[in-house]
Amino acid sequence: MHLLVIEDDPRLVRLLRRLLEEDRHVVETATDGESGLDIAEATTGIEAVILDIGLPDISGLEVARRLRDAGSEVPILMLTARDTVSDRVSGLDAGADDYLVKPFAYEELAARIRALSRRGTNGVARRTEPKLEVGPIALDETTRRVTLDGRTVDLSPREFSLLECLLRHPGQTLTRDQLLDQAWPFSVAVTPNAVDAYIHYLREKLGGAGRLIETVRGVGYRLADA
Repeated sequence: MHLLVIEDDPRLVRLLRRLLEEDRHVVETATDGESGLDIAEATTGIEAVILDIGLPDISGLEVARRLRDAGSEVPILMLTARDTVSDRVSGLDAGADDYLVKPFAYEELAARIRALSRRGTNGVARRTEPKLEVGPIALDETTRRVTLDGRTVDLSPREFSLLECLLRHPGQTLTRDQLLDQAWPFSVAVTPNAVDAYIHYLREKLGGAGRLIETVRGVGYRLADA
């Protein structure tokens, strides 16, 4: 894979570069957030970002948000020395796909990278259209904006990801496991019941259009092809 490591500890950067290159990855590095964003913008083919939260200029959370605001879907693995629930939630809501606490074993980092590389090739495949529409619902990936008959609907990151997955496969029944794979990071311990809860939230926010999300009893959900 072609990786971008954004980390301000020079010793850790050197170690990660050596180990990752030994695993036949192509590695770009930056020691601050602004430089990392510049590299991400200027370099084609970046397949994953390994991002430290505690950077000297702007936080890794801000880097992740700016990548997502720019429309980037590159998987982000967040590194941090902090391990409270609020820290994890902040990182994931900023746009990270996975979360690894320092100190960590390289073997675990390598496994997380492999998992991120599989994402999108298993379960429900992703397509590349930036704007998705079914009936009155429209989702723009570039701006991460959802509208209902032209009116903006405020969704959480998990609700947005669930709706995106459903919109990409109108009329197709998706299992709860498939929806979990698309809308939740691999490192977050959740059960299929979480899908049911967030589908409920999503239906409420979509109002009358929420009826387009149909329950397939014993299997999962599908978006009626309006």
